[in-house]
Amino acid sequence: MKALVYTGPERLEYRDMAAPQPAAGEVLLRVERVGICGSDMHAYLGHDERRPAPLILGHEAAGVIVAGADEGRRVTVNPLVTCGTCPACLRGRDNLCPDRQIISMPPREGAFAQLLAMPPRNLVTVPDGVPLAKAALAEPLACGWHAVRLGLAALDVAPAEARALVLGGGAIGIGAALSLAAQDVSNITLVEPNAARRTVIAAHCEFAAVAEAEGAGFDLVVDGVGYGATRSTASALVRPGGVILHVGLGESAGGLDIRRMTLQEITFIGTYTYTAQDFRDTAQAIFDGRMGALDWIETRSLAEGAAAFADLRAGRSASPKIILAPQE
Repeated sequence: MKALVYTGPERLEYRDMAAPQPAAGEVLLRVERVGICGSDMHAYLGHDERRPAPLILGHEAAGVIVAGADEGRRVTVNPLVTCGTCPACLRGRDNLCPDRQIISMPPREGAFAQLLAMPPRNLVTVPDGVPLAKAALAEPLACGWHAVRLGLAALDVAPAEARALVLGGGAIGIGAALSLAAQDVSNITLVEPNAARRTVIAAHCEFAAVAEAEGAGFDLVVDGVGYGATRSTASALVRPGGVILHVGLGESAGGLDIRRMTLQEITFIGTYTYTAQDFRDTAQAIFDGRMGALDWIETRSLAEGAAAFADLRAGRSASPKIILAPQE
């Protein structure tokens, strides 16, 4: 099969690789669409020791089962493989499973490839009328869905009354904004410094996209970037008693005003991926149209993957999400 292989910092090779061999009970998928995630970019830059070269990256996938049970079924992929038996899994917090694995991290190769092996329990059926490019967005959008669900549960006002601020106009930030809207928050502001990306967002989404936040006193702030600067903005603009949701993984330290957060009883929630139920709920919201048209993506062939990464690195892509097509 053809695959896009990470071979070292800022190096990707499109080359032949051995097809994956499904383990007992697993199925083999033909990958039709797979998105480029911020974590893929971190690995590409050599900033993620969890993803050593050589490795097939990619975990935002949708495709068709070609071997195993339900051959021919169109599916979107929950890339988080958990044990199902530990206390976290049994409590419905399987994203915190101590034995969790995610495709694109050893020992599991990723989905920047024509074929992928997965356990059937990680697959959600995609209705015939839903394009697989949209179905592949279930993974990044589920990160925002999970964060918003936790944040609204911690908030002391009803969703319809909340003012929300989202930092970052990539797929994680847009996913959080769309999840806020789908979960009954209407007053949403998204901050994105890239003017070209703001133009795309304004043309395809129903919430405000601005270069920088004005004012303060937001009930809920979602940091979809995760740098010191965005954490500083979040802790400055959230109101007393408000909630910060930290989703982005840009850098590990700096930015939070701990004194203000303590004196003003600001809740900070770190959120990691999603539960299996969050993933299913997000996929259903996509299928039902509750996440909007999802027409802000750009599709390229997998063979163009290295160029796509270079364009993202240089800020040349206005699209919030580049989707790769391994079969084209």
